[in-house]
Amino acid sequence: MNEIHKFDTAQHYLDLSLFHRIDINLYPLFVAIFEQKSISRAAQSLSISQSAASHALQRLRVQLEDEVFIRLGNSMQPTPFAEHIYPVIKNALILFQNISQQKKSFDPSLIKTLRIAIHDEIEPLVLPKIIQHFEQIDQNIEFSSIKLNRNTIQNDLLNQQLDFIIDVESPTHDSIGFQALLKDHYVICSQQSVINAEIYRSGLHIGVSSRRTGTLLEDVYLHRQGIHREIFLRCQHYSTALKILEYNRDAILTLPSAVLNHLSYANNLTIHSIPFELPTFTIGIYWSDALIDNLRYEFLKKEIISLFT
Repeated sequence: MNEIHKFDTAQHYLDLSLFHRIDINLYPLFVAIFEQKSISRAAQSLSISQSAASHALQRLRVQLEDEVFIRLGNSMQPTPFAEHIYPVIKNALILFQNISQQKKSFDPSLIKTLRIAIHDEIEPLVLPKIIQHFEQIDQNIEFSSIKLNRNTIQNDLLNQQLDFIIDVESPTHDSIGFQALLKDHYVICSQQSVINAEIYRSGLHIGVSSRRTGTLLEDVYLHRQGIHREIFLRCQHYSTALKILEYNRDAILTLPSAVLNHLSYANNLTIHSIPFELPTFTIGIYWSDALIDNLRYEFLKKEIISLFT
């Protein structure tokens, strides 16, 4: 095995004579490719061209005397050596980053982008307020509201594909932080003038979800009380469901009160309370705890949270 592969992470001796042949600038690329499994995405996160990233990877391979990453299909997979050194390199880069920031006064005006993944139906509740706030404090930010994919939350935040996620509170990985922004409760919308527990149980319900299949959030709460509904129609947006209610006198729609307040609906529809004890639910902001010392993220997070507290 090459001597360069024989390193001891506990070794504290610093041989300065070695540094003339070590290009430290290559290591952020190593971390980016390791986490994103893609040269093009790594290049994008580092604001360099894909060609420059490819050339830098070749230099890194020479420097480490290892292939480091091997292409398998459309993915760049780390070698065993790369798997071994990744945590050491990342921790070292975090230390460098923290040192470089310690005596710098943070300038919020340097923030140019804010990328948030928000559930479609939650977007009207929070995004206009966020945009208005940053405009009022003279932050010239380019906002991107991105379709939420709950299956990739951890990777999207860790790899900085997203700054934050705003969604209903749910269990997440330990590396993901969460702060409540607002609470809401469910109401019923229907042409029917009365909806009691019996009518609700036996009624025809419209379910709203951007997913093809899976249990709806309100059904999670209903099932805990032994209540099961017949979903005769599943659509992607509450606005669509409200249009359907205009022409279907028997249909019932269960939706968050705050969402309904931001939508228009026909005069022949009536709003009812849920005839069961359902808990309120929390909508909040998610972030990666790995970025807790990043002044940019801390500024943005603090500003967003302050709007709802």
